[in-house]
Amino acid sequence: MTATISAIEESWVPTQQDFDDFARLSGDDNPIHVDPAFSASTRFGRTVSHGMLLYSRVYGLLRKHWPGTSHDMQSLMFPNPSYAGEELVFRLNPAADNPNRIRVEVTRKADGLVTLSGECLISGDMQ
Repeated sequence: MTATISAIEESWVPTQQDFDDFARLSGDDNPIHVDPAFSASTRFGRTVSHGMLLYSRVYGLLRKHWPGTSHDMQSLMFPNPSYAGEELVFRLNPAADNPNRIRVEVTRKADGLVTLSGECLISGDMQ
């Protein structure tokens, strides 16, 4: 059974501790994520979030707002970095032609640049 679901918008401010914790859990300890001294010498100038840390937050929002569904797939792009200490805005918007296709966008609040763009498919009870 499908219900009409409106767009979801929530904010989150990631911390360096979030980056470090995700590195420990995922095994992705690339210094661009966890080493501020190294990252300061890169084009980013500071540590950047793991892309999948951002998507794990998206997945959490999917589970929160559509708890009776299954996650079937995702297609993602990360066109700009997300930094520790900078507020991000997460937007999940069911497609008008298929409410099981959720459009996803994460932007930096300060400048509006997109840091995650894509979509995912869910199935099951969307009530």
